Parts: sequence; structure tokens; C-alpha cells
Amino acid sequence: MSQDPYILVQQEIQTALQAAEQLRASYLRIRSTAKGDTEELVWARNELKATLSTLEADLDELEQSVSIVEQSGARMFGISEQELITRRRYVSSTKDLLHTMKGEVNSLQSAVSNVHAPLHKARAMGPRQDDDQSEWARQEQQMLIQEQDRTLETISGTLNTLHRQAGLMGQEIEEHNELLGDLENQTDRTESKLARAQKRMDYFLQKAEESRWSIYILIAILMFLSVERGPTMSDIQSQSQGASTATFVTALTFNAIVFGAEILVFTLVRRRFKVIYEPRSFLTSEGKRQQPLSNSLLGWPLDIWRADHYDIRHHNGMDAFFFVHFLRMMARIFLPIWIISWIVLLPITGAGNTNGLTGLERFTFGNVRREQLPRYSTHVVLIWGFTIWILYNIKTEMATFIKLRQEHLVDPVHSASAQANTILVTGVPRMFLDESAIARLFAHLPGGVKKVWLNRDLKELPDVYDRRLKAANKLESAEIALLKTALKLNKKANKGTVAPDNHPAPTEGKKQSKMLESATAHPVDAYVPPGDRPTHRLPVLGFLPFGKKVDTIEWATKEIQDTTEILEKERALIAEQEGRAGEKYPPLNSVFVLFNQQIGAHLAAQSLTHNKPYRMAGKYTEVAPADVVWENLGMNPYEARIRQAISYAATAALIIFWAIPVAFVGIVANVSKLCETSWLSWVCKMPPVVLGIVQGILPPVALAILMMLLPIVLRLFGHFEGIPRKTGIELSLMTRFFIFQVVHGFLVTTISGSITSAIEGFSKNPTQIPMVLAQRLPTASTFFLTYAILQALSGTAGGLLQIAPLVIYYVKLFILGSTPRSVYSIRYDLRDVFFGTLFPTITLLVVISFGYSLISPVINGLAWLAFSLFYFVWKYLFLWQLDQPASGDTGGLFFPKAIQHMFVGLYIQQICLAALFFLLPGGKAMGGVTVALIIVTAFFHMVLNNSYKPLLYSLPLTLAHKSYGMPQTGEGDDTNEDESADFGGDASPTSPSGVKASKKREESVQEEKILVPSPVPNTSHVQHNQGPGPSRDYGASVPVEGKRNEGPTDFNHPASVEPQRVIWIPEDPLGIGKIEADHLNSQGVEASTENATMGDNGKVDVQSHPPGSDPNTMFG
Repeated sequence: MSQDPYILVQQEIQTALQAAEQLRASYLRIRSTAKGDTEELVWARNELKATLSTLEADLDELEQSVSIVEQSGARMFGISEQELITRRRYVSSTKDLLHTMKGEVNSLQSAVSNVHAPLHKARAMGPRQDDDQSEWARQEQQMLIQEQDRTLETISGTLNTLHRQAGLMGQEIEEHNELLGDLENQTDRTESKLARAQKRMDYFLQKAEESRWSIYILIAILMFLSVERGPTMSDIQSQSQGASTATFVTALTFNAIVFGAEILVFTLVRRRFKVIYEPRSFLTSEGKRQQPLSNSLLGWPLDIWRADHYDIRHHNGMDAFFFVHFLRMMARIFLPIWIISWIVLLPITGAGNTNGLTGLERFTFGNVRREQLPRYSTHVVLIWGFTIWILYNIKTEMATFIKLRQEHLVDPVHSASAQANTILVTGVPRMFLDESAIARLFAHLPGGVKKVWLNRDLKELPDVYDRRLKAANKLESAEIALLKTALKLNKKANKGTVAPDNHPAPTEGKKQSKMLESATAHPVDAYVPPGDRPTHRLPVLGFLPFGKKVDTIEWATKEIQDTTEILEKERALIAEQEGRAGEKYPPLNSVFVLFNQQIGAHLAAQSLTHNKPYRMAGKYTEVAPADVVWENLGMNPYEARIRQAISYAATAALIIFWAIPVAFVGIVANVSKLCETSWLSWVCKMPPVVLGIVQGILPPVALAILMMLLPIVLRLFGHFEGIPRKTGIELSLMTRFFIFQVVHGFLVTTISGSITSAIEGFSKNPTQIPMVLAQRLPTASTFFLTYAILQALSGTAGGLLQIAPLVIYYVKLFILGSTPRSVYSIRYDLRDVFFGTLFPTITLLVVISFGYSLISPVINGLAWLAFSLFYFVWKYLFLWQLDQPASGDTGGLFFPKAIQHMFVGLYIQQICLAALFFLLPGGKAMGGVTVALIIVTAFFHMVLNNSYKPLLYSLPLTLAHKSYGMPQTGEGDDTNEDESADFGGDASPTSPSGVKASKKREESVQEEKILVPSPVPNTSHVQHNQGPGPSRDYGASVPVEGKRNEGPTDFNHPASVEPQRVIWIPEDPLGIGKIEADHLNSQGVEASTENATMGDNGKVDVQSHPPGSDPNTMFG
């Protein structure tokens, strides 16, 4: 708040008055000793008069301000009447004092003149003898003069000192002026850069069509989240194992604040960024669109709550549905466990016990005193009750899974697809590597074989195919650069506007054409000089860009022509030599077999095909072309098994020795302590900034990179193993990653914090593993409570806000959205997830929650909260945001693996609780009862696997009649009345899996019938299932199986069948795009300007799908 000007002026006047008082006192002293108007007296009088005049002027201004306030009213200026009276009195009193001092000076001056006048007259009359008084006056005056001389000498010395100081100050001021000049220059340059950046940002905001306040909110989000660390186990492991209650409370408070802030920001911005938060409401095909969320600010939670998670099957497939269903199941399991454990166990362990534990540890297993051991019988009863409840839910959900998976397999839309009727067979002997031989072999199965594809050793052709794709991408980028250069030259010649009829005459250009490989004339030389065309340098040694500079468009065009010629020639050679001896591209030991009936494919997968070991033993159903790992199709069966052993051995070694890089990161985080070692004393000699970066920034970055690389390495192990399907690699990754998570995220953290030290102890006495776990589990409980609350709050709120995809989308659109194909991909390719890493992060929380459900029952409430919120968030993501490719859907096979992970948590819980009982004096009976429970759980586990494992993958004969095209007994519509009984269920017509699912299938069937011919109805007494059916040309139906599947049109390697991808060039205001497309077509390179335009500002926009692709795959 600013200060009152009156107060400032009053302070200045008061200071001047004090100075005037000092001058007045000095003047009176000099006047009392001076004889006449001496120089010193005159100076003192003049100085005093000047000060009084200045004071009088200031006082007049102050008096005028007071008068203005009196005229306008004191309240107008926020001043009370009493304050105004006080100010008036001060002005009056000060003014009187000034008049008094001024009158005193004038009167004294007159008196001095009158006193000394006779003396001057007497001197004029002649000399007279001085009396004693005159002599005394002269002596006194002489003494005063001497004293003044000494004072002047002192003042002179002071002035000399001030002079020297002023010189130094002048030098310093000159240096500061130089620095200020440099700063001004740097500021000018920075302002220029900021101005250019601001122009780019303004342009970005305009093209993104978003309001400014949304971007400001986004910036605030980024600033807020820049200080937040995500809820990862790696971050938590940096804390001590026995985290205190204060740590838990702090984590709870902080994450609750983060949760509320992220939910608030999501509520505010979701309507502005629908392309991020609701893309499935307008970007997907009509039959798969989700209703938009409410436009009201707070209506979205109710919409998500009301949404049926069974709809995810229709939108995103079975894998996404069963992931959300698993979260729902875990929330249902933990609801009664939470309520019962808090009502029963918290008082049992916390009331009346003083076992030395405080805070949250009062409610753990170890807080019961020895004399109160009978209380532990409650734990025995509850572990039996909780286990029976969990096993009941597992049994129920496995039955539901089998029923829904079988419904999915015989669904008319799915069962009519090629994916449902094709199997991949590996390890095929040479004598069966013939289409007719395979057809005869599988002719014994229902329906027989429709088509066979032999996989061939294409040698260099896949590399040639990749070269053509890279050249096509480079050509599209170069064409965009050419169009932008032409627009820029046109604008420069027409003062910032585009004038197609007034293009400047071509010049030599900035670059010299002699530097290029050739100086060929181009159709657009009239618009862009040869020297301004896009160029690049050819790579040296395959990757160093230091080779010859070439015209990019010419080079890419030639590259496409050459590779296309090679591919067409070799493809013709494959067709010519097929079935002959000495083929250049011989068949590999794997084939794809398309059956006429779905049951034929599933029976083929279950049959014992060959009479020798490992021959034709690998058979895979539900195969899609986009899911095939082509380079693994020719692996020898024995080699594949050796690779499998090596792969799992490498996985075990990675798990065991993972502590080494993590420990190294920890050492780097404390690198300053290495100075104590003499040969590392140089570490502390590093600059503080460098040392701070090494200790503070590198360790978390290195740890984040390690955790990011881990799934990549584990996927490479699966690829090395020879798994022929990408979905198979993901299923393998789920198992490997879960083992890693349990070992490093739970067991090692609980036992010792280092797997190497844990193995060293266990190698001496392996029987001590349960005892060590039992001793460490209670002490580490608060640590895992913190992890649970991090997952429940920060994890779920971050899943809603999706700050990273939001930023990446606009960054990619602004930076990478240069060609029509890249713009199309950014705008219409929806995000997806990898269940191989997603499921283990959830099942790890299941294992932790099961392990501590009785040892530290507080975790049960947090687990229920976490799974409930995860269910809510992931249901929203799969219904409104994500889009899983159909070719990568396993039909829900990740779910049974997650069920197996639940048993790991049950075994850990029961083994550790039994060990705790055995450690108690007199607890052997309770331990024995718990061991009996372990046996019951293992028996149930074995029975469950034996019961349902044969039903996981294949279609049973009892459901063969439900598949598309299969004959049914009966007439009319009565065949569907008891459909639920065929799947072993009793779902009513009103159940979510009844009417709603049937309605979705009917909608899908009607939508699919538009794309393919309807089957001819059978008029005989035998009824056939009605559905979309396969198209006349098999290849044309494959894109329906995937998300804009622009890959192979059948089960041939794309290098052996795919035509050249159409070069996509936008139409521009100058018409150069059309000229370039026609020129490329004339050279044998297919190009088109369909569905893409370039504006006057050089930005590319797309209106529909890329030319040459299936229009039905276009989103929106």
C-alpha cells in the first residue's frame, strides 16, 4: 500500500527545520564574537536565510494541500476530521516558527549594523588610543581566527578524502555503466528472441483453436507437476524400510492435495481438450462411438459411474474389458475384507496392548503381548474366512471368463473373420511344405482347408521393402519443404500475400546447383530455383551423414523406382519358381492355414499332427497378420527350446543382478562421500555446480531410464526366445515383469533391500526364508501403506488428467505435423496400452495387499480405495480415450494370468502368517491350522487349473454350431432361446451380458453387412448362423481386423505382396502439389493430392483417409 504524500512532505519539512535550527545556533555564536560583518558571519546569515526561504516554500505547498482537503471533504481522501485539524495546526505552528526565525535574523542584522556605525565614523576622524576593552576584543578575535584556521584545515583534509572517494566512485560508476550497456544489449537480443518465440506461440495458439486461458491453465499444471514425483516403487524404495507414521501422514496429506488439484484441473480443462479427453466420442467409426460426457462442469463423474463396463468389449476388445473387470473384482473382494478387518482386527491388536509399538504399528500383528496370545486365534479364523471368500470369487470369475470368451469366439462378427479361422503352424517338415500337402493333411477336419500360405525365406527383400518405405517418407517430407519454399518466395515478392498469378522470376537460388548430384530440369523450376530445392547428404558407413549432397526429391524418386523394380522382379521369380526344386526363396518351416469352419481351425490346433517329436507341435489360433513376428517364423523347434531356456536364464540373472545398476545409482547420489577415499579425492575438486548436477539430477534420471529400459529388455528376451506373435511376447512379458516386480518390489524390499545380500543369507540356510519374511513383514508395513496410498491417489488422478499425452499431442502437432500422413496419424491415431506391463503393476498391489491384509489390516481400506478408483479411471479411459488394435487382442488371455498372480499373493500371505505363528511361544497349533489352509489353497489351485486350462484357448465341439456358417438343428428363432445354457451360464435376458451384449452384436453385424456381401440364406430344414461372413476376396477383409491395418493384405510377408505406398502430397495455393504428383506418376511413382491441403501459412490439413487406404478404416 502506498504512503500518504502529506506524511512524506511533513517528514522533509521536519528534517529541514532541524537543519535550520543548527544553522541558527551557529549564526548566533558567530554573531556574538564577530566585530562587524565578517565573511564568516555573512555566510552563516545567508545560509540561514536560504534554508528558511526553502522551508517557507515547502510549507506553502503543504498548506495548499491541506486547503484542498478542507474544500473537498476529508472523507473523500480517507482522512478523519480530527486528522485534518491536526494537520492544519501543524502548518500554522510551523509557519509561525518560520516567521519568528526570519524576523530574528533580520533584527539581528540591523542591530549589528547600528552598533558598528559609530566605530567606522571614529576611524574616519583619525586614530585614537585603544582602551583595555578594545585590546581584549582584538585578542579574542585573533583566537577565533586561529580556531577557524584549524577548523578549515580539518575541513580541507575531509574534502581531499571526499575527493579521492568521489574519484573511486566515478570509476565504479563507469564500470557499472559498461555492465549496464552490456546488459542492455543482451536484453535487446533476448527481447528479439522472445518476440520471435511469442509470434510462434501466437501462431500455435491460433492453429490449435484453443482459448488462451486453457494454455495458461496448462502452464500452471506443468509448473505444479514439475515438483511432484510419481507413485513408483523405485521412488519409494529410496526411503527407509520401516517408514514412520509421520511419513505415512505426510504422504497421505501431500497425495490428497495432489489428487484434489489434478481432479480440479481435469474438471476445468476436459471440455476444452476433447481430442485428448473424449476422442472416442467423435474420432471412431459410427458403430463404436461413445456418448460424450456431460457438458456441465461437475456432470462427468456421474456419467462415468453410470457407464456399463461391459461396453468395453465392443469398443476395445476382450483384453481391455477383462482388465477393468479384474479391477472391479478386486474392489469387490476387498470391500468385506476391509470392513471386517477394521471392525475385528484393529481392536484386537490395538486395544489394551503396550508392546512398545506406537502410531500405525499399534495395529500390526506384532503388537499383541505374550500373555494375550489367544487373541491370535482371531487371525486364524479370519485368514480361513478371507481365503474362502477370495477363492469363491476366483472360481466365479473364472467361470465368467470362460463363458464370455466362448461367446466372443462364436460371435457372428468375430467367427466370420479370417483371424478366427486361421492357425499358424510352426516346425513343419520339408515334405509338408506344399499347399496341397497341407490341405490334404487337414482335410480330415470339419470343413477342410480354404487357403494355405507358405512362409518363405525372402533373404534381402524385407530390407529392400524397408528401403522403399523410408524413401517414401523422405519424399513426402521433401515435397512439403518444396511447397513451403515456393510459398515463401511468392509471399516475399507480393509483400506478405500469396498471389499465384504473380510469382517472381526464378534465380540461381541460395545454394549452388553444382553441389548437387545432377542439374536436371524440374517441372516447378519456375516456382523454386534449383538452388533452393531440398537437399540432403548421403550417409557414410550406413549412418554418418557426411556423404555427397543430392537433391532429395530426385534421390527419393530414384530410390523408390529402383526398389520397386527389384521387388516386382523378385516377386515374379517367386511365383515362377514356386514348387520347383532349387527355389531362390525356399519355404520356411511354418505355414498359415485358413479353414472353412472355425471349429476346424480349433480342432487342428488341439490335434496331434505329426508322428515325430516337435514336428508341427507349435500351433496358434486367432492369428492376425499385424500380430505376426515374421523373423521368428523359420526357427528350428530344437533351437526355439534352447533359446527359451537361455531367455529365462537371462531373465533370472537380470532379476538377481538388477541390484548392481541400482546400487551404482545410489553411489552416484552420494558421490561427495567418496572423497574419504584417497584415490577418489579428485571428486570433491569438481565445481559445486557440476557436483550438484551429478548428485542431484543424474541419479533420478538414471533410475528412471533403467526402469524404462526394463520392459524393453524383457520384450527382447521374448523375441529372442522365438515367440512368433506380438501378443505372445506381451503374455510372456507379463509373467517376467510380474516376477521382477514381486522379487524387487516386495520380497527384497521386505527382507533386506538388496537381493544379493538376501541370496547370500539364504544360500547358507534356505529354510529360513519364511522366518525372515515373517520377521520383516510387520516392521515394513507402514512403508507399503505409503505405497498403497500413492497408488490410490496420485496414480488414479494422474490417469484422469493425462498431462503427458496432452502436452505431447500439441507438441507433436506443432513440431512433427509437417506431412499429411503425420498430421493424419497424430489426429486420428488414438492411444493404446500394453497389458504386458500394465497388469503386473496392478497384480503387484494385489500381492502386497494380500500379504499385509492380516499383518497390517489398515492396508485393506487403502487397497479397496485404490482398486475402486482404478476401476473408475480405467473404465473411463477405455470407453472415452483409448483404442486397442483388434489385431493385438488375445480374447482376454491376460486375465487368467492375473488370476495366477493372485495365488502368489495368497501363498505369501499364508506362508508368512504360518511362520509368524510358529515363532510365537505356544503358537504351533495355529501354525498347523494355517499350514492346512496352504494345502487347501494349493489343492484348489490345482483343481482350478485342471478344470479351466483346457477351456482357455480352444472352442469346444458343443459350441461349434454357434459359429458363423455352421448348421443348427431346429427351425425359426427358437435356437437362440436357451443360448445361455450353451455357455454354461444362467444369465437372464436382462443381464449385462444378455440383451445389451446381444444388441451390440446386432449393431456390429448390421454395420459389417454394409462392408461385405450377405450370405445366401439356406432354405432347407438345416439352419445356418447368420452373420457378416468372409468377403469374396479374403485380402479385402483383413483391414477390418486391425486399426487402419495398412500392412499385409493377407498372410504373406508384406515385402512379397505389398504395392508401393501412395505418395501423399497436399494441394497448395500455387498448384505445385498437383504438378509434382503428376510428375511422379509419369515417372512410375504413384502419388496423389487427395484429402490434403496446404494453407497460405504453409500448414498442412487433412480431410479424410490417406489415398489408397480403406475408407472404412477412417475415424470420424
